[in-house]
Amino acid sequence: MEKKAQMRTMFTSSEWDECKWSKTVKGKATYATVMSITFWNGVNLCLKVFAPLVKVLRIVDADKKPSMGFLYGELKHAKEAIKEALNNIEKNYQPIIEIIEARVKDRLDSPLHFAAYLLNPYYFFKDMGIKLDHEVMDGFFNCVEMFYDANGELQSHVVNIELPKYTHKEGTFGKSWATQGCAENDDNYNPVKWWITYGNHTPNLQRMAIRILSLTSSSSGCERNWSTFEGIHTKKRNRLDVHRLNNLVYVQFNAKLMNKQKREKERNVDVLLASDASNAQGWIVEGGDDEEIDPGTRLTWEVVGEASGADGMFQPRRSSRMREFHEDDFQSEEEEDEQELNEFDFEFDEDHVLEEYGEEEV
Repeated sequence: MEKKAQMRTMFTSSEWDECKWSKTVKGKATYATVMSITFWNGVNLCLKVFAPLVKVLRIVDADKKPSMGFLYGELKHAKEAIKEALNNIEKNYQPIIEIIEARVKDRLDSPLHFAAYLLNPYYFFKDMGIKLDHEVMDGFFNCVEMFYDANGELQSHVVNIELPKYTHKEGTFGKSWATQGCAENDDNYNPVKWWITYGNHTPNLQRMAIRILSLTSSSSGCERNWSTFEGIHTKKRNRLDVHRLNNLVYVQFNAKLMNKQKREKERNVDVLLASDASNAQGWIVEGGDDEEIDPGTRLTWEVVGEASGADGMFQPRRSSRMREFHEDDFQSEEEEDEQELNEFDFEFDEDHVLEEYGEEEV
């Protein structure tokens, strides 16, 4: 969408008319697409619908603060933003909301999610009506029963004595600076730190809130470690003992975190929440941000090997799935049709998606 004007200019230029690709079937189809008003309206609508969901995914994937306390609340905000983007016309937004709710059901609506939503003052202090939501309160009660299992007296004390102090903003919860401390979800706000500061008069509820709000809701950190393990534990280096292997992963992964934090300070921007999606590429694709790392601060494989005492130098592996594209890779429609079936291995369509594809003209 940002390059809409430039793309239209390119396809209306004399250079495009003289280009051999403009005579191919795909070239003509691309020209019709780029010049179509309907296509760009669809792109704009897709951005309005998916932008709130992408924001939720980036919050979940961020590693500055735990995301459990924000997931349910941000999902609610995302659904409201989608409704507004579709002018609050039910027939337009209802199919999308149904898909989201189907994905959320039995996955992101557990008692932990509800309790974290209630105990996060960023949401509760803005909407005191959350305590009237029976799903949220039932989820919180279930968490109390599990957290203080087999201790009915303590459960009763948390629910009947300590919780009302929080929900009615009594004591330190009612201080103006307590409200100001959770008014904005910025880099300075962390619900765990907020409870440590203002929850001293409700020690049992404080302990429960800190434990729940300290949870993550994504396995991204583990997956990044798996990629690091893959790069270290190769076939030629499979005799490393577990202790040394863990130390190598610890050194390399934390070096990446240090470089990431350094870049954030230099840019003064959150990599995963930035408006420029390319800033997150380094975490999405392995090695995607290698060029942005200062060579003076890069922790090379040689240094890691020397520090660990491992035999040989570590060399990052190049993925066999990556290749460069050249002009010769592109062919006309007629040339591609002859080779198309021989070049691709098709997977079994288990969900029968292809049966419905193409029934309606886009």
